[in-house]
Amino acid sequence: MDIESICLHRVRVPYETARRRELQTHDPYNMATARAEGMECLIIEITTSDGLTGWGEAFGHKANPATWAALSDVVGPYFLTLAGTDPVSLQQQASRAFHAFGQSGPFVYALSGIDIALWDIAAQRAGLPLHQLLGSQQTAIPAYPSLPAYVDPDEVAYQVRRVQALGYQQIKLHETSLPAMDAALDALQAGVELMVDVNCPWDALAAEQAARHLKARGMGWLEEPLWPPDDIAGLARLRTTTGMRIAAGENASGVNGLLQLMQGGAIDIAQPSVAKIGGITGIQAVLKLAAAMQIQVVPHCFYFGPGLLATAHVVATLPQGTPLEVPFLAFQAPLHNWMAFEPVMQLPTAPGLGFMPDPHVMEAHTLARQQLNRP
Repeated sequence: MDIESICLHRVRVPYETARRRELQTHDPYNMATARAEGMECLIIEITTSDGLTGWGEAFGHKANPATWAALSDVVGPYFLTLAGTDPVSLQQQASRAFHAFGQSGPFVYALSGIDIALWDIAAQRAGLPLHQLLGSQQTAIPAYPSLPAYVDPDEVAYQVRRVQALGYQQIKLHETSLPAMDAALDALQAGVELMVDVNCPWDALAAEQAARHLKARGMGWLEEPLWPPDDIAGLARLRTTTGMRIAAGENASGVNGLLQLMQGGAIDIAQPSVAKIGGITGIQAVLKLAAAMQIQVVPHCFYFGPGLLATAHVVATLPQGTPLEVPFLAFQAPLHNWMAFEPVMQLPTAPGLGFMPDPHVMEAHTLARQQLNRP
């Protein structure tokens, strides 16, 4: 039972943000602040010699051309020479083979997507939903909406009221101005937690001033406050001097990068990203390290394809109540049924990942497709 073929699908689905006014500025490289043009997903479809099909997702978004090239030209052909489909064994082999290409970036993203697809196959072969294969008996998990940037304080307050009226108990902003965050906090109902991802904008002084203010206002966590994002000593000082809970890890340099954040006292919440860190195998390594250091893990997840479902299965293995981040966007054509987001999401019950794409949506929104076959 070997990998028989690897098919790459580059899919882009348009979405709406519910913004009442379009942003004046536009950053196409930041999905939180991009105009409502569409989100890309690089999907990997692996077929085995005994007829099973597994789905994975490799990061992602505007980096897709680079990750596609890594998969098409190097990583995919390499996996088609290997024997077996065990995800841990193949990930170990591939990580060693490609160690000279870095611990983050397109090659690691490529490995992540293939690893997810192999875990999908492993769970199907075992006849279990992936979360059960990983040891979880949960049947549902809470979700929290990850909002795009709205910028204007009145708009931010309006959107927070709109979203919490749907029944969500946690909400994440992508804002960088304190007036916008204050407006959100002012609009918050009792019992609803607010978090903010500021996407690495500040130096040490600006971060400290913001963190002190947000701590006093009751912000749940402050995500990636410093530039550069791997300023471990700076993050540790920020935690110590302000008492603000710091979340980070999406942009860490692999498993060891996250380990360094944890060992350096830089974070309260570790945020590995399944399509960036080595797939399920990579996240499992982080979970083991975080448990030994008693650090909370809430995975990053701004995905709508197999990466979303893979993260959901991982979240189900974490302490009950750990939430799943979902991109709170109105997709024009849902790629699969699990994109109907609710405050509590029922986990897939079918064996494997449970990713069942709508073939019509796939066909209508595919930008590129390539199949690689075993020699």
